This record gives sequence, structure tokens and C-alpha cells, in this order.
Amino acid sequence: MEASATLVTATKERTTAWTSRIPWFAIAAVFGSTSIIIGGQWDISWHMSIGRDTFWTPAHMAIYLGGVVAGLSSGWTVLKTTFAGSAAQKARAVTLWGFKGPLGAFFCIWGAFAMLTSAPFDDWWHNTYGLDTEILSPPHVVLALGIAMIQLGAIVVTLSLQNRHEADDPEGRNARKGSLLRLMYVYACGMLLTNAAVMTWTYMQRDLMHSSIFYEVGCAVLPLFVVASARASRMKWPATMTTALYMGLCLGLMWILPLFPAEPKLGPVRQHVTHLVPLQFPILLIIPAIAFDLIMPRLKNKSDWVLCVVLGLAFFGLLLPAQWFFGDFLNSPYSRNWVFATDRFGYYVSSLSYEFKHMYRPWDPSTRSLIAGLAIAAVLAMGSCRLGLWWGNWMRKVQR
Repeated sequence: MEASATLVTATKERTTAWTSRIPWFAIAAVFGSTSIIIGGQWDISWHMSIGRDTFWTPAHMAIYLGGVVAGLSSGWTVLKTTFAGSAAQKARAVTLWGFKGPLGAFFCIWGAFAMLTSAPFDDWWHNTYGLDTEILSPPHVVLALGIAMIQLGAIVVTLSLQNRHEADDPEGRNARKGSLLRLMYVYACGMLLTNAAVMTWTYMQRDLMHSSIFYEVGCAVLPLFVVASARASRMKWPATMTTALYMGLCLGLMWILPLFPAEPKLGPVRQHVTHLVPLQFPILLIIPAIAFDLIMPRLKNKSDWVLCVVLGLAFFGLLLPAQWFFGDFLNSPYSRNWVFATDRFGYYVSSLSYEFKHMYRPWDPSTRSLIAGLAIAAVLAMGSCRLGLWWGNWMRKVQR
């Protein structure tokens, strides 16, 4: 009898240990999101340094590896839940076209299909039109949508696990698992923010930091992801953590990629390139993010409309001086080194360009005044924060 009781106790302990683990498909989704982001920045660097010699570049393989891992693991999870899932698993799943599974898994599946669709489209585009020097080419837009869906899937998967854990363990008995889930969610948000920042790169380069277009695009896009991440997170300093992950990844790649040799294989070659050229120094989003983490807890009882105005003005009011004066530094001789990498240019960059000369592009007075453009940026920041609050409120309720 005593041996039987011991066996039952041991079985319960093993069951508790097993159920306390993080589901493997959630880890696969986060891995896929990371692989895609690293491969994406690597691919841009490859285009800037080498051109596009073949579809089968290591950077492309890293991108599609992330899509395949996230898509296949999510597909297997949906099939297993649909045909062999327990009653509890099916009860907390969503149903789509007769299939049951976690909501985030469906996002990953959709994203994987979009990414695989973009691959032959991108190959045909380059074979037909040659090298594209812009990020937002049509096949890249399809690819970016697929990537965004996988990253959203990773966020929703980790978010649902975080929210369910908070509901099931309000006393914090399994604090270690709770901390890990909160960190995984913020990490997934950091990957999505990185993707959004890369997509805005065309309009947020160093030579545009004294133009309103830089702040209009930045204020319209980036607060959305930072505010949504912070609103749905259950950890302290979530906005700061999200932006720190974005900056850390970008800086790491900016410092690591130039260690690898590379030379142009397409013309015209206007700059001498011997190693991979990295993307520019990341945007200083961590400065307004710290303000977000200080403001949001203090105004948690205020209306979201009041909060979005305060957050939007804080984002604009801090990003503008930070990037405006940091741009002066990046255009100075003091930044032309390994740390800030402003002395590295793509092989196709003309020596007559403002980027090469470390100069700001002149303002075109025929469009609108700089002051009017900055006023529009402030309004866009408030609107972006409002959408971020709405999105974050929805994410706080996700448990499937």
C-alpha cells in the first residue's frame, strides 16, 4: 500500500513537471521568427555587398528555414489537436475550416504559405528586372506579409500561454514558468518590432533625420508595436525590454556581418566592398519606450483616448530631439568607425549621394514646411498609440 502511494505521488510529480514545460511548437514558432529576422537583415546586407547571384544564398535559406520550421510545427500541432487532441485541448482551441488548434498556429501556417508563394515570385522578379535596391518590391511585400504573420503567430502563441498561466496560477506557485513565458512573449514582440523597423528603413535613413518624412513614417508605424507589446505584457518595463531586444539584435548583426568577406558580383560597382555591408545604426526607440513604461502604470485608470494623446506626444517629443541630434553625430567624422558603421556603403552607392557625403537631404519646400510635417508626425504618433492600445487590450484577453 505504501509503495502504491509512493508510485502515485511520483507519477503526479512527473505529470506536473511535464505539464509545466513550455510546448515545443511555441519554441519552434519563436525560433522561426528569430531565424527569419536574422536571415532578412543578412539578405539585405547580401544585396548591398554582393548583389543577387543566386536564389540559394545562405541568407535566403535562413529566412525560409524559419518559415518552414514555424509552419510545419504549427501544422502538426493543428492536425494533432484536430484528430488526436484531448477534450481539454480542443476546448481551448479555435476552429477554422473544421481544423482545431491554437490561434497562433494558424497565423504561422498562413505566414508559411505566403512566404513559400513569394519565393518563386521573387526569383522571377530578379531574373526579369535585375537587382532591386528598394526593400518594398512586390515580391518582398508578399514575403514581408508572410513574415509578419509568422511573427504574429509567435506572439499569439506565447501570449496565450502567458495569459492562461496567469489565470491558472494567480498565486505564482510556478513563478519560473511564468517569468519564462513573459520573456518569450516580449522577445517575440521584439522580433516583430525589428521587422517593422526594417520595413521603414527606406524612409528612415541617416540622411533623412532632419526631414519630416523620417518622423512621419516612424511615428505612424513604430509606436503601434511598442504600445501593443507593453499593454499586453505582464512583466515590468515591457516597452523598454521590447525595444532593447530590437536594438540589441540590430547592433549585433551590424557588428557581426562585416566580419565576413564579400565582393560585388553585379554592376555597376561604385564602391569598393570587401566585406558584408550592414544596415545602419538602429533607431533610438528605447528612449520613448522608457517613457512609456513610466507613463502607462501611472495613467492606467485614465481613458485610452487620454493615454494615447500622452503616449503619442511623449513618443514624438522624445524621438525628435534624440534622432535629430544623433543624426548630427552620425553625419560627423566621429561615427565613421566599427561601432557606428557610417563609413560602410553598398557597392551601388554613388560618391555624389548625400549618404556617402554624410549630408542631410535638402528639404523640398514645394511639398510642405518642415513644421507642418512634424505636426503631422505628432498626430500620427497619437493615432498609432491608440491603435496599439486597442490591439494590446485585445491581446490581454487571448487564451487560445
